[in-house]
Amino acid sequence: MNHKISLFALLFFVLISCQNENEKRKAENAKEAKKKEAIFNNINKNWIFIDDPINEISEAKISSWKEWREFLQELGDKPRKTIGAFQKKSAVISRKAMALNNNIPPEFNQPHIKSRISILITKIRMLDLFIHLNKIPDDKVVFLVGEINKELISLERQMDKIIERSKIPKEQGESDFLKMLDTARAIPNSAPPLDQNIPKVE
Repeated sequence: MNHKISLFALLFFVLISCQNENEKRKAENAKEAKKKEAIFNNINKNWIFIDDPINEISEAKISSWKEWREFLQELGDKPRKTIGAFQKKSAVISRKAMALNNNIPPEFNQPHIKSRISILITKIRMLDLFIHLNKIPDDKVVFLVGEINKELISLERQMDKIIERSKIPKEQGESDFLKMLDTARAIPNSAPPLDQNIPKVE
């Protein structure tokens, strides 16, 4: 009889401890869900990219530079509902940003434009990396959205400067002078190297 009572008591304690574990797990799950919801809300609220060209030059390039047009369209299409949608969108934006290195219009195929594109790509890839982490640092994601917007403005202003400079008429002889400064076009030195062993006459 005592054996049955102790077995019943043990079973009772096991059931109570299981119930406590379930309650703890439910509380932890609820806490985790709230945390994820707060992360989602913060990212959703601040996921605002400058998808409209800030100047006429950038707007004109939308029609001729396919990669730029597709990139801006992707930025303007805001994901909805889940953090998974933001993760997918981030991956697509990253791919579109990488494509900006292709078919750069000749007037913009210059080192300072390419360097700005590289910086933009780096920041977009960082955004993609952070948003795919198990514990998403939403503050870093939000910060990077702002940084990407700054890089977009910087890139578009640089495009604007290039076009404005190209409109300024060159002075007579300026193009020849610029050609002379180009070291890539310099005539290679065809003279044989001086032999160091030859005695010098002083």
